[in-house]
Parts: sequence; structure tokens; C-alpha cells
Amino acid sequence: MKFRIGNGVDFHRLEAGLPFTLGGIQIEHDKGPVGHSDADVLLHAICDALLGAAALGDIGKHFPNTDDSLKGIDSKILLKRTHNIIKEHGYNIVNIDATVCLEKPKIAPHIPHMLTTIANTLGISEEDISIKATTTEGMGFAGREEGLVAYANALISKF
Repeated sequence: MKFRIGNGVDFHRLEAGLPFTLGGIQIEHDKGPVGHSDADVLLHAICDALLGAAALGDIGKHFPNTDDSLKGIDSKILLKRTHNIIKEHGYNIVNIDATVCLEKPKIAPHIPHMLTTIANTLGISEEDISIKATTTEGMGFAGREEGLVAYANALISKF
């Protein structure tokens, strides 16, 4: 069996009055990420990690922000399409490990719902997904609540 690992990262600016989507779920907050899709940084980072592991480029290559048909799209759809792309190339997901960096809102209470949502979207076990959160202790754009960032690693195997 052949194993490959990939990493992904995504950043989005936060703006007042927009919905806050993270890990495929809506979270109450006074700001939300700005983007062409629903701007779910966590799912976008996971997509990039999966595509990178398979050496298939990045999310922008497969789902460009110049494609009007993707305007406002639910990132769970992009994640499902990404999974289909790597499966078409003979890969299965072994595990995903991700970290979200933001000051607010606190996401720890939402992680179980995110795990269920991502696992259901990908058709894998929640035990194969890890989501963690951290702050920057008030430093940088995330610390000033101007934006947020997610990092993800994915291990895939060739079947």
C-alpha cells in the first residue's frame, strides 16, 4: 500500500454581519468570513491537504473563484467533490488532522458537530478526523479578530 501526506492552509478576512461557517456548520458570531464560496477555512484547508497529498494541485485549480457557478457554494460540496477527485485517482483517506486559529468565537463546543459533519460528508469515521483550535493571544490579524486561518494535514493511501 502506498501512503502520501499533504498539507493545506486557508485564510479569510472577517467582516461584520456575515454568516460564520466553519467545519461545515453555522456558528453564531457577529462577524463572518469573506469569500467567493461560504468561506469555510477549515474545509478549504482540508481540500488543499487532500489534493496536495495526491499531487493534484490546490482548491483554486479545481474550484476557481472566477467561476460564477461556485459563488456562495456550500464548502461541504467542494469537500465532497475533492474527495471524489482523489478517489478517481485511486486514493482513500486514512486520516485528517486540522487546527483552526482564531480569537472568537470559541469553537471547542462545536467540534463534535464539525467532526460529525465532515465525517458524513466524506463517508469516513469521526475517529479518523482531528480538529483543534488555538488563539494567537491577541497577536496578528487573527488576534485582532480581522481574520482566521486553518491548517490541515491529510494522510491518504493508494488502493
